[in-house]
Amino acid sequence: MTLAPPGPPPVLPADNAHLIGGDWVPAASGEVIEVLNPATGQVLARVPRGTAADVDAAVSAATAAFPAWRDTSPSARAALLTRWAALIDERESELDQLESQEVGRPHWGPTPMAGMLRFIAGQADKVSGLSLPAHSPDVLGLTLREPYGVVGSVIPWNAPGPMFANDVGAAIAAGNTIVIKPAEDAPLTPLALARLALEAGIPPGVVNVVTGYGPEAGAAIPAHPGVARMSFTGSPATGSAVMEACAKRIIPLHLELGGKSPQVVLADADLAAAIPAIVRGITLNTGQICAAGSRVVVDRSVHAEVVRGLAEGLASVTVGPWYENVQMGPLINATQRERVLGYLDAGRQEGAELVVGGGVPSGERFDDGFFVEATLFDRVEPGMRIAQEEIFGPVLSVIPVDGPEEALAVANGTDYGLVASVWTSDVGKAVTMSRGLQAGQVAVNAALGAGLIGGPFGGYKRSGFGRTMGADAVLNYTQVKTVSLRGTA
Repeated sequence: MTLAPPGPPPVLPADNAHLIGGDWVPAASGEVIEVLNPATGQVLARVPRGTAADVDAAVSAATAAFPAWRDTSPSARAALLTRWAALIDERESELDQLESQEVGRPHWGPTPMAGMLRFIAGQADKVSGLSLPAHSPDVLGLTLREPYGVVGSVIPWNAPGPMFANDVGAAIAAGNTIVIKPAEDAPLTPLALARLALEAGIPPGVVNVVTGYGPEAGAAIPAHPGVARMSFTGSPATGSAVMEACAKRIIPLHLELGGKSPQVVLADADLAAAIPAIVRGITLNTGQICAAGSRVVVDRSVHAEVVRGLAEGLASVTVGPWYENVQMGPLINATQRERVLGYLDAGRQEGAELVVGGGVPSGERFDDGFFVEATLFDRVEPGMRIAQEEIFGPVLSVIPVDGPEEALAVANGTDYGLVASVWTSDVGKAVTMSRGLQAGQVAVNAALGAGLIGGPFGGYKRSGFGRTMGADAVLNYTQVKTVSLRGTA
């Protein structure tokens, strides 16, 4: 049965308004961006096309709000974050529907934003310094951890709600104020979360959201002289540009730049557990997840069985708009669909064996959206583009290897190092592989991590540097000051 798509839920703020200093205002230029439903191509909402002028206004508002927010008791900040989390819980269904509409994903379980904010709130009043030894007894030495001031963030479109909560929560818990730009393709959930932050009592100017295009609004944030620290999640090319802007101003930066994550399947793996998890891991959010395990590095002794199982699993994946009972939705936009289809062509041209998928689903219901088929390539060589470059789509590349040593070499043989998985029933092999894999996170017998609370997230190599989500999330938004005190006679 085909259901009629619902409209945007009421948690969304007013049309054509972003948040600057507690006010919902249009862009200074008056221009707008249309946010499209990727399943239908229809307009969901219109948001301001912000530019450097809007960023400047947001930084001014954040600067004005900073002294009072910095001096607010950390316990009071924690209480406001907890209240924000409670409001998110109350509107969870609406927020989930909103993100599903703008990203195109089917429902994938409880939204994580409230839990993330509660975890962060628990750190807000645990930030502490050290007492330091001194050369003489009349000197007292200590360190203080202080916020940077106004911090900036640019987040991507694949998981806008969690990305927003993660960056904003940690930044303001530490006493900073923030200017954040969501992706132009998926700004609606961040705007809705910002609305709830205001309702929770977080003061105006502490959280500012500027919508717009990357080269216009996004680039203006690290370039602004009032921004003291940056966070960026997105592509390596844009990350390099952000890093260059930060280098010019000599401000610290956190980068998370994607991955080409291996699923290492050893000969003794439990294939009944591994195969469906790998299928789910690459089709979740239509493969538009930085941690998606897109390379299956499989021992040759179980290669045929793994390919057969993956082919059956991917062929059975149901595709459609988010409001239907399907497993996979569309890609985010037409550009991303053309990008993914280009990689499918490249895989064929380079000699990989196409097993399943390789195109777009047929039928009138798919004509107006940005759908692609879940795709499996076998006998992929490690140097092929589909094995080296982040596709950001539901495309699996199977690379057969002979034994754990070759598996480790192939798994590490890309410029990325975000996430890796190992499938084995041998604890010794699991330990060896976990130590040897060049990745910021390694999951044993799980496709997208094992469901940890507070596990630090970040990359090796071209996947970026810095960590979020862990026990140091709030500390990472502070800088250390050394103080020495000497009494007077």
